Amino acid sequence: MRTICIDCRYLSDRPSGIGEVTRALVDHAPLLAPQYKFLLIRNAARTRALSAADNVTEIALKTPANGPGTLWFLPFLVDLRNVDLFHAPFNILPRGLNMKTLATVHDIMWLTHPKWCNPNAYGMIERRFYRQGINRALGEASAIATVSEATKEAIVEHRPDAEDRAHVTMSGVSERFRRVQIDEAALRRIGLAPGQQFILTAGQNAPYKNHRGAVEGFAKAFADRPDIALVMVQRRGSGAAELSSLARKLGVEDRVHFTGTVGFDTLLQLYSGALALLHPSLCEGFGNPVAEAIACGCPVITSNLSAMPEVAGGAALLVDPHDSNDIARNLRRVAQDGELATTMRERGLQRAEELSWESFARKNVEIYTKLLA
Repeated sequence: MRTICIDCRYLSDRPSGIGEVTRALVDHAPLLAPQYKFLLIRNAARTRALSAADNVTEIALKTPANGPGTLWFLPFLVDLRNVDLFHAPFNILPRGLNMKTLATVHDIMWLTHPKWCNPNAYGMIERRFYRQGINRALGEASAIATVSEATKEAIVEHRPDAEDRAHVTMSGVSERFRRVQIDEAALRRIGLAPGQQFILTAGQNAPYKNHRGAVEGFAKAFADRPDIALVMVQRRGSGAAELSSLARKLGVEDRVHFTGTVGFDTLLQLYSGALALLHPSLCEGFGNPVAEAIACGCPVITSNLSAMPEVAGGAALLVDPHDSNDIARNLRRVAQDGELATTMRERGLQRAEELSWESFARKNVEIYTKLLA
């Protein structure tokens, strides 16, 4: 019986797109491929088992997934001698693996636009780390999985020699994301008045998310609408302070709410209650907020670049993320046209049904089978 090892250390209490991808592999791959044994490397901070499937064993490892130990010394940290195929689902490929390998590369921004990821001094260190890890994945992995056609195209443009090894395994959206009844008390706790209308922006505090463009577009769209707020779900940091300063300069500071990280139930409330999700990102491997929002029946306004049109599948309004006037114009369309908003909700729910995590896992299993044939 062949053994497949999946490095699952991204599964933790901190939500992330890579974590969602890993969760889907854990939940579905062992059941879809009972002919294989699965060895799951678990984050040592997680005490509960990841899977109850009969063909799964687990080993805990303290070393961080994205750290030098993983990149250079993983075969010395965990016993992989009986592993026939190693799946690294978080962009980098560890050194020294002597079995078949599959690397899931979500995006290559660290290679093409590193300042979009982290423009600070520490970003220089991260750039060297990810450049080595991602380049090893693109150059040495037996196969490369990408979470969107857009990412595959970017990889092939950057590394034409990777074309024959690159496969699209389209990401999905969890059934946990659904439209819920609005709880005014929950929204009040994050600073929204009862019945307050709001636009939602969600994502990590990184330049490529273009949250500055979101604030500028919001200010232009609703300068004369003090009844509409902007809620920004992002981890706090210097970026939030800069955005607060921008909102003050644009005269909307009292209507822009920075929540920091929120719990899952609160996130469902925000997706379900928002006039629209505004996601004017410059680049995405997939774009989880877009998929999560449409699954909750939330109209989406997103970029006409990268993976966003592909993920939305015709259910969103697409804008030029570099043009705040275009963003503002489409924000006003959704806020003022109830029929348009209703149509977008219906199309979004239909599109979300097509974004299946089981389908994602099945495509990965097909790659496993091909590599092990």
